[in-house]
Amino acid sequence: MTLDQQLEQLVSEWLSTNYLRQGELFVIGCSTSEVFGKRIGTAGSEEVATLVFSAMQTLQKKTGVHLAFQCCEHLNRALVMERLTCEKYGYETVHVIPVKTAGGSMATFAYQQMKAPVLVEYIQAHAGVDIGETMIGMHLKPVAVPIRLHQRKLGQARVNAAYTRPKLIGGARGIYQ
Repeated sequence: MTLDQQLEQLVSEWLSTNYLRQGELFVIGCSTSEVFGKRIGTAGSEEVATLVFSAMQTLQKKTGVHLAFQCCEHLNRALVMERLTCEKYGYETVHVIPVKTAGGSMATFAYQQMKAPVLVEYIQAHAGVDIGETMIGMHLKPVAVPIRLHQRKLGQARVNAAYTRPKLIGGARGIYQ
């Protein structure tokens, strides 16, 4: 299967879950190096970033979620998002522009494609996808619930996904739907 086909499958599986709601925040972590079977941060690819960005735009258009692209560890995993999204959630911006060697190819490409990109240091997303073990968990709301997608790889990179749910409180007397 080509990368395009794998991404199409990934988006299709997300759409079939019904976990994504309009206005929610969706985080994407992607090591384009890992997609090619290289060690994270060693072989960034704008070609892969282009494909992933396009697939995530499709997901966004079909669900109404807001996208946040995670940078690499050299920018402390800051996130690229549209200024309107930042304002909607009340996040504080940080001042840096991602580049391939400090931010990573995916975040750099996303920054270049957005209308009014900003970076924020921390978010609490409702759901997300991690391509290449980029550790998006720090940017998910508690309680994160793994999704067992059939599309477990993009190229050579492992794909993990999660959505979040409200905390269950009340113990034995609590009633949950």
